[in-house]
Amino acid sequence: MRWLALCCTPDAPAGDVDALGWLALSFTPRVARLEEAVVAEVSTSLRLFRGARALRQRLQAQATEAGLALGNMAWASTALGALALARCADTNPGRLSERLDALPLPALSTAQAHHAMLARLGCTRLGELRRLPRPALAKRFGPTLLTALDQAYGDLPEVHEWLTLPDRFDARLELPYRVEHAPVLLHFAETLLRQLCAFLAAHHAGVRTLRLAWQHDAMRARDVADSGELSIATADTTRDLHRLTRLLAEHLARTTLAAPAGEISLSADTVLPMEEASGSLLPGPSDPQERTTTNALLERLSVRLGADRVREGRLREDHRLDHMQSWQAWPAPPATPKRRPCGPQPTWLVQPPQPLRADAREQPMYCGPLALVSGPHRVEAGWWEGRSGMQARDYFVYRSAARGLLWVYHERPSSAAPASTGWFLHGVFA
Repeated sequence: MRWLALCCTPDAPAGDVDALGWLALSFTPRVARLEEAVVAEVSTSLRLFRGARALRQRLQAQATEAGLALGNMAWASTALGALALARCADTNPGRLSERLDALPLPALSTAQAHHAMLARLGCTRLGELRRLPRPALAKRFGPTLLTALDQAYGDLPEVHEWLTLPDRFDARLELPYRVEHAPVLLHFAETLLRQLCAFLAAHHAGVRTLRLAWQHDAMRARDVADSGELSIATADTTRDLHRLTRLLAEHLARTTLAAPAGEISLSADTVLPMEEASGSLLPGPSDPQERTTTNALLERLSVRLGADRVREGRLREDHRLDHMQSWQAWPAPPATPKRRPCGPQPTWLVQPPQPLRADAREQPMYCGPLALVSGPHRVEAGWWEGRSGMQARDYFVYRSAARGLLWVYHERPSSAAPASTGWFLHGVFA
């Protein structure tokens, strides 16, 4: 068996250990909590990840990406032995028994509990403890010490309770003091965000919506609710810690707490599979990284300026030129494929249409005479919107010696607008 012990740094939040366990589940299903660390049995995963060194480097990279404070790591043939080596940062090669013999007593928790008594007996290392008479040792300190020694050295089997991933993420954190300003909550919410990113990495998934809730302190005004919440939405599926943190910071900067908060919770009800996209050889619009960066920028702008200030153009199936596109609040729902409009379409739209003079032959003029290129392209649509939306027009493409190609229409008499006839400039071709 090949065990890998993962320890967090001493200053890491308590929730990072659980998050580290979830992250390890993306490498092997045999992951367990062992005291203050996480142990993973990876013998069946080494070939998949191209060896122990590559697996360790990938685990370190994913932990850094998730913002987890990963500390010492150690390999051993037993879980308790790997934990003892990780506590002492022992990476020397050699047999497990020889490496464990050289470790101090605090490397094993059961030996640390009797450290003072064992030190008076002249025992300062695990090898010296192991050489003491076993019957007398069991009688003096109980069977637990011998059992832990045998399990660490591989003489007794170990029993673990394997970690499992929950179906949905819902984590709570009690604040160490009452928080009166919403931006201060970000410091504590980052702990929950790190757990979320590790949870998503184990699921090979991401999120589009998050909910941050807080419980108001009991000493609040009577007209104040007992809790508040904030919903966060992203443009695409993501588990990027830095992106989620910056977006949450923008929302909290514009939030006012009705009363001091004493507890926060973060939940993600819907977990979506990550949309893996092939990388592009050259940078450009097809580059997934550039698209993600653009979405992250638009998300922050939408929060700062308001949801109705950042808009996205969407095509509509309509023969009327000024109704072929609509602007919706970003991010708009996924668009369905639209049929291409018939006939030529101008590059720039002149809005409102500009009336044109006609010559003696009733032909339009714009900065001089115009030469007909194509047409007419008849449009009769909008009758379902009443008189205001009804259009009955003949469109033409004209060439102007001074202005290039022009999109000109002739208003035909209709029951909706019987008096509005004549020539109008509606667009310009590039």
